[in-house]
Amino acid sequence: MTDIEIPLKTEKTLHYRLFEILPGVISYSVLVAPFVLSLIGASWAALFIILFILIWFVRALALAIRVLQGWMTIKKHVKYDWLKMLDELEHLDPKGHSQNLPRWHYENIERLRERPTSLKPSDIVHAVIIATHNESREILEPTIQHLIDSHFDMKKVVFVLAYEERGGPEVEMRAKQLVDDYRSKFAHAMAVKHPDGIPNEVRGKGGNITYAGRALQRYLEQENIDPRRVMVTTLDADNRPHPYYLAALTYTVAVSPDHIHVSYQPVPMYTNNIWDAPAPMRVIATGNSYWFVVLSMRPHMLRNFSSHAQSMQALIETDFWSTRTIVEDGHQYWRTWFRFDGNHEVYPIFTPIYQDAVLAENYRKTIKEQFIQIRRWAYGASDIAYVADKAFFSENKIPRKERWFKFLRLLEGHVSWATAPLILLFAAFIPVLFNQNDLAANQLPQFASKIETLALVGVFATMFFSFKTLPPKPARYKRHRTIWMVLQWALLPVAGIGFGAMAALNSQTRLIFGRYLDKFDATKKAVKTDSKQTII
Repeated sequence: MTDIEIPLKTEKTLHYRLFEILPGVISYSVLVAPFVLSLIGASWAALFIILFILIWFVRALALAIRVLQGWMTIKKHVKYDWLKMLDELEHLDPKGHSQNLPRWHYENIERLRERPTSLKPSDIVHAVIIATHNESREILEPTIQHLIDSHFDMKKVVFVLAYEERGGPEVEMRAKQLVDDYRSKFAHAMAVKHPDGIPNEVRGKGGNITYAGRALQRYLEQENIDPRRVMVTTLDADNRPHPYYLAALTYTVAVSPDHIHVSYQPVPMYTNNIWDAPAPMRVIATGNSYWFVVLSMRPHMLRNFSSHAQSMQALIETDFWSTRTIVEDGHQYWRTWFRFDGNHEVYPIFTPIYQDAVLAENYRKTIKEQFIQIRRWAYGASDIAYVADKAFFSENKIPRKERWFKFLRLLEGHVSWATAPLILLFAAFIPVLFNQNDLAANQLPQFASKIETLALVGVFATMFFSFKTLPPKPARYKRHRTIWMVLQWALLPVAGIGFGAMAALNSQTRLIFGRYLDKFDATKKAVKTDSKQTII
């Protein structure tokens, strides 16, 4: 497929608009269903609610198992000697089977002896694009320093700091100064200014990193570097890669049979400032980390998100990221999937990229910033119309069954995001409001309560996960701060509804009425000093 761009507002067909409206209509229908069914008959409402709760009970158990599997996998991967593994992979010589290295490493060596891939580890060059809007040096510099501290040869890394013209002279000066300060650490470093006001672009990250990507392409052409050898990782200003991220990515690319048609997704972990963030934001940040660990164990559901890597060749063939959406990361999966007629996968990289929980200069602004961030993520519902249009109304070679499977899974995910917390918490009490003398209606809240109590295993799994991923407590906090880390989980229902369902419904309602989000509202980044001063 050649036409993979999102249509402009004036280009959207009737069927495109109908599919934009679809997720919101289904979500509101699901929310209204308990009321309508209660009017028809309590038994019908009870059946709908019980089935809904049972489905989510099974899901809660499955998620708890998956997150434990994922966490154990991450623990193993961050302890592997990736440099030794890369050396053995380079020469296809295991030098004796070490018990400290995984069995699959030696299986990879045997496979590559018989069927070599197109790249050896030494062939691979990395480019890292860090996108910044108006973040302070206190936010950006630790990200760059974490990259430099990687257990990897940084002379095989090209560093690109992508900044916005609309940020003004201060942002430009900061970007250029940072590149000058750290230029010697990399094979090459450059600051790329994204001009403001380019026609048909939304004001967002996609335009910024695409402009930087094209500048990178020109540099590679000048240096005669084959784009097939180059892996491009995009980072936000607060993204701090694990020291073994680049090594693990190199290894995974080198063993991939077809790395051009693969995106590589590390695990986002929102722990950088978890001790500093307010309690609701800590709950949400942990829940987000939990979910991405689960996804890493389910490759069929894995999509590009935030920090991800892709070959430069694939980026060139897809004309980089879309400049017409504020969710360019998740959309890049669909853009690439259709460009290559379904020949595209996402491989997990089990080394984390550590990110910030939401933190602004005060509590009220932090709450607002958190809602805006989740709403932006939930605006991925806009991809439903895009996928429907390309899958069912455009020529492609993707099997029909696969197209339907992908579309329905995407649709179900966004509908569940908007409805599940509300249905699970309140729906069981609705039938009795309309059928006060009905036995089923009166028994339903008790039945639902028992099932949801059993489903608390998911909450306990989240709590366990939160303490296992918690970084050391900063010296500026006393011991009682840890107690609040336990008590915060009482806020889980509030966080799920206020920042989950409501944000998703907000995005879907905007799509119903065509009130598009055409500006990337960058989440404000703040850091706290040892004196507890907040710096934006």
